[in-house]
Amino acid sequence: MTNTASATGDRPKYDLKERTARLGERVIQLAGKLPQTPVNKPLVSQIVRAGTSVGANYMEADGTDSTPDFRYKIALCRKEAKETMHWLRMLAIANPQTAEGCRELWREAHELSLIFSTIAARCGKRA
Repeated sequence: MTNTASATGDRPKYDLKERTARLGERVIQLAGKLPQTPVNKPLVSQIVRAGTSVGANYMEADGTDSTPDFRYKIALCRKEAKETMHWLRMLAIANPQTAEGCRELWREAHELSLIFSTIAARCGKRA
């Protein structure tokens, strides 16, 4: 995660492009370490889709031309972050040896979902 001072120097600014990309990268790394069991195969597929789409949707939101489109894309970011949280929980149950790594990723996905909720609220509509 990259922290830089804001233009006024009073608050840190978080690079959400980098942060969401790193979430996706870490999800891919976790998925690559899991054994390919009948239980893991669908869970891995779901977690990779959800975990990597947070960043993809954020990139789309960052490139929008209208507030309604931005709000919609940010709502998708929040939705995918929350879905990532769900699949991480399922993976931790199916693979107890990865529980701590899943917990760390879960916390990051949760923080991102809260950030996206705040952004959406500041756009005039809660996601």
